Amino acid sequence: MSIITVRDLMAETGVAFGTSGARGMVVAMTDRVCYGYTLGFLSYLEAQGDYAKGGRVALAGDLRPSTPRILAACAKAIRDRGGLPIFCGFVPTPALALYGFAERIPSLMVTGSHIPADRNGIKFYRPTGEVLKADEAGIADQVLNLPDDAFLFGDMLAAQENLPTVTNVETAYIERYVNHFGTNALAGKRIGVYQHSAVGRDVLATILKGLGAEVTLLGRSETFIPVDTEAIREEDVALARDWAAAGHFDAIVSTDGDSDRPLLADAAGTWMRGDVLGIIAAARIGATSVVTPVSSNSALELSGSFERCRRTRIGSPYVVSVMTEELAEGATIVCGYEANGGFLLGSEIAGACDTRLSPLPTRDAVLPILLVLTTPGASVTQQLAALPQRFTFSDRIQSFPPQLGGRLFHSLLAGGADERLALQSYLFGSFAGEACTIDDTDGVRATFASGDVIHLRGSGNAPELRCYTEANSKPRAADLNALALAAVKNFLKLA
Repeated sequence: MSIITVRDLMAETGVAFGTSGARGMVVAMTDRVCYGYTLGFLSYLEAQGDYAKGGRVALAGDLRPSTPRILAACAKAIRDRGGLPIFCGFVPTPALALYGFAERIPSLMVTGSHIPADRNGIKFYRPTGEVLKADEAGIADQVLNLPDDAFLFGDMLAAQENLPTVTNVETAYIERYVNHFGTNALAGKRIGVYQHSAVGRDVLATILKGLGAEVTLLGRSETFIPVDTEAIREEDVALARDWAAAGHFDAIVSTDGDSDRPLLADAAGTWMRGDVLGIIAAARIGATSVVTPVSSNSALELSGSFERCRRTRIGSPYVVSVMTEELAEGATIVCGYEANGGFLLGSEIAGACDTRLSPLPTRDAVLPILLVLTTPGASVTQQLAALPQRFTFSDRIQSFPPQLGGRLFHSLLAGGADERLALQSYLFGSFAGEACTIDDTDGVRATFASGDVIHLRGSGNAPELRCYTEANSKPRAADLNALALAAVKNFLKLA
């Protein structure tokens, strides 16, 4: 036996544990590492009273080539910890979460979400909700006894581990939305479904058909495509416009790889930003309290549609924590959303058919798409036009080493308020004007006298620098982003 902590595994392999669970390069996510993370998760839950030997643990995965191998390592860890693995198949993350919450059992999803196929991850769920920031240290500190004879050279399983027979969780997820909206909710609508390699590509099409839509399947791929709903690829922009021109759709819809983040395009094939989609969805359910990260579009507050708007750090655990606070304080209808479009329902809401939709406090792609598509008498374009006209854009510098990020943010956050504002004005003033305020809730978010916003932060999921911009027009937000990233590159070269 090798005695090691999860924190030791993190340091040894570079497979980080944080907001989105464990994430790393596939070559680093060996069977031993994935086994160890799963043991640590269950050991922590056992100490918390949320798991006991003999208990069931649900697991599922996305369509990456590495996912089946990692699932097998996780299943062995569950068995070795005295548990019963319940394999839910290759299904959307929110479908797995819905099942785990309903059964009050732990669950884990093998997915790297939107990041490239040379990376993967494991997302963990408690029986009642997401693993939150407060849980991370407890999991990282778990002491593991890893059986040396279970792994061969290269830290791969010595013996084949078979996954159990698939337990159907898709039906309940599909019925959740068909029952809520009704079988005629999308009658007469023509919807294109961009399938690519999303794990929920068929489930999404089934739901839309169940609601009465005429569905056309588009762009299915058997090779994994890293579709990022927050930084949409130029290829996907062009595809949607071409499909719209040829297909005469009311809308085109899609999701990211594990199908917990939505993509929705209007009849012209223009993809809607996720933070705008969230505003419309929140208004449609009559939300009284809306929680979203600091990077989301300020049209939320400007709309005047909500009693309370709360801002958090980026990451669904932060959103869930504040949603919980709002519910404890007596808020009537609570929801949250992220800039990537993932929607979190914190309160039960009424359905169109005398039904009640139960809360699902984790990222979901289907609900926000359907809330927009079923809005009576208003197209996607009309709903967008009704919002305050603020526009966001996001992009990234890929292969951005963490040490370079550390150097950048050390400079940006050095000194007092005046020094920080002066540096922002120095970096970006030639095209954004004078910096007026800085928000360091998550990274560095500067607002300029022109009304422009530039927000920089390191990605928690990949070696990337994220840049979020906001302005009074779409072209300006995009240009501002490109100029800001160029200024950062120049600064790091000269500093």
